[in-house]
This record gives sequence, structure tokens and C-alpha cells, in this order.
Amino acid sequence: MMYLRQSLCVLIWLGFMPLAAMAQVTMPQAARDAADQLKVASAMLAAADQSQDRVKALTNTVTAYESGLSVMRDGLRAITLQQQQLHQQLDGQDVDISRLVGVLHSINKAPDAALIVHPEGALDTARSGMMVTDVLGSIQGEVSDLRQRLIQLNRLADIHDQATEILENGLRDAQRARTELARAAADRKNLPRRFVEDPIKTAILIAASETLDTFASGLSEIVVGEVSGSLPDITDRKGSLRLPVQGRVIRNFNQADAAGVVRPGVIIATEPQAVVTTPSAATIRYRGPLLDFGLVTILEPQAGILFVVAGLQSVFGDTGEVLPAGSPIGLMGGNSQSLDKMIVETGSGPVTDLSETLYLEVRQDKVPIDPLTWFRTQKD
Repeated sequence: MMYLRQSLCVLIWLGFMPLAAMAQVTMPQAARDAADQLKVASAMLAAADQSQDRVKALTNTVTAYESGLSVMRDGLRAITLQQQQLHQQLDGQDVDISRLVGVLHSINKAPDAALIVHPEGALDTARSGMMVTDVLGSIQGEVSDLRQRLIQLNRLADIHDQATEILENGLRDAQRARTELARAAADRKNLPRRFVEDPIKTAILIAASETLDTFASGLSEIVVGEVSGSLPDITDRKGSLRLPVQGRVIRNFNQADAAGVVRPGVIIATEPQAVVTTPSAATIRYRGPLLDFGLVTILEPQAGILFVVAGLQSVFGDTGEVLPAGSPIGLMGGNSQSLDKMIVETGSGPVTDLSETLYLEVRQDKVPIDPLTWFRTQKD
């Protein structure tokens, strides 16, 4: 098969048939958009050191990388699928390629007289000439089609290399941005504070709480010197808040999981190492390990409302601090997918990068309510 395809390529290259319409193969629009996003993110990362609010700048940078990398992975998969389809089409034409090469070689070797003179006379010579013309016309079309596909395949290989290089640089810079974000968040000192946590009372409350409901109801007991008042009312934004992490809701409010466990919140599938942010300005009511939820951050956007965010690998900020909207509160767990693994998976069918899960619960006047009444979601 390889010899036959090489033979056909040589014939095409030597100009057996002029190419009527060369197929234009370009990087998919989504991949081009992602490449632009990654360039912007790279510029944001370079400028973050000079930003007055470095945490905000780095949070925006990480978010931009997450969005761009996600789209770039999809673009790379689309390119790989196109390559696979062309390979399959060409592999399915083994017999046609063999026949074409055989006919072309036969025509090339035949004496000129044999091509124009028929032993039965002038009439049969004319007829055979017409037949040859018809055959050559058919061959001409097939050669042109195969030539276009081979050109497409070579062009796609170049585009695949370009996309891979962009993705590799983006993955490296995104990890650097996450590392710098964690450092900047830990060094942040200028946030307003509504109260100070009493660590002894917190430990007692945790020990006495068998459920999240019990713990959340006792949060007022762990504070010292709380400033009166509340953050501005956000009820006018109900239903329009962004989820605290980029991802997809995979389990709804009060929906049982595979083990039959029912929780009054939603589960969001996210990418490894995704940054988690505050949906609105909020006070950190609690931050730390809790029951079987892993690391938890409980936010109070206004009096009587709690956003419980659980399942993080690392958390930022201190209990009692007031965070602006969009502030980072932590990172998801897992390891960022390696470039080699991504490239291997592009050819293995449908792939999901959303391997981590975040639990989100909303409590209003101490009663859990469906978080999706507060947050807007991306419909898949």
C-alpha cells in the first residue's frame, strides 16, 4: 500500500494532472480563537507583576488560560479526527490506487503506435480512442480527488504540529500562573476583616458536628469581635451568578449519587487544578477541613445566605476576611494533564478533561435550597 501511494504521489507531483481546486485546510476557528486567548493570557501573566492587585491579575490570568486551553484541546482533537478520517478514506482506496497506478504505468509503457492504431481498422481505432479518452477522463477525476486528499493530509500534519506547540506552551505557563497565584494569595494582607476566628470554639464545633447542617448552624459561635452589619444585598442577582469554578453540573440538588447518597447541593465536574473563585463579594465564615467533605470554604455574601464550597485541594484566605467578587478561594485537586496524554487521547474517541468534582450548597436562613436558583449554568 505504501509503495502504491508513493507511486501515485510521484505521478501527481510530476504533473500528470493539473489540480483544478486545491482544498484549503486551515486551523479550525475554535483553535485559532483559543490560540488568541492563550496569547492574551501570556501577556496578562507578564504584566501581573506590575499590577496593583496582583491576586486579581493572576486570577484573571489563570481563568484565561483555563478557557483557552480547554478550547485548544478541542481544536486539537478536531484536527486529529480530520487526519484519521482522511487516513481511513485513503486506506479504503487501496484497490483504486493499485488500479490507477497499474493503468498509468501501462499507458506509459505502451508504444505510441499501439495507442493510436487498432488492428481491425480505422473505425475500431476511432472507437478504441474514444474508450481511452473515457478511461482517462475517469482516471483524471480520481487522481485529482486523491491529490486533494493527500495535500489536505500534509497540511493537517503541519496544523497539528502548530496546535501542539501552542498547547504545550500554554500548559507550562498556566501551571506557572497557578503557582504564582497561590503565593500571592498567601501573601495578601490588605483585606478588610469582619471578625476573628476562635480556634478553640471552632475545634469544639467541628467535634460536635456530625453533619454539615449542624456545623453551618453553629458558625456564629466561633467568631470574636464581629463587626455589625452585612454586605450589600445581592438578591437582585439571583439566578445570574457565575458558578465558582469553570465546569459542568453533573449532579443536581437532592439527586442520589451512585452509592445512593443524597446531598442538598450540586456537584460540578471541573478540570484538574482549576481555580475556584467567589461568585460575589463575601465574608469567609469558615475555611478548612470538615467531616468527609475535604477542604471547605463557607462564604456569606449577605446576612442569612451561605455558599458552601467543598472538595478543594488548597484554600486561600482566612476566616473573617471579606473578599471582592471573583477572588480566588482555592484550587481543585488532581494533576494537570500532560501534553503526551492529551495527544494520545485525541484519537481515542470522546474525552473529558473534567476529572475533579466540586460540591456547592446554598443555605438560606439555615435551610438548603437548590443552588441553581442562584447560579446560571452552561447547558451542554
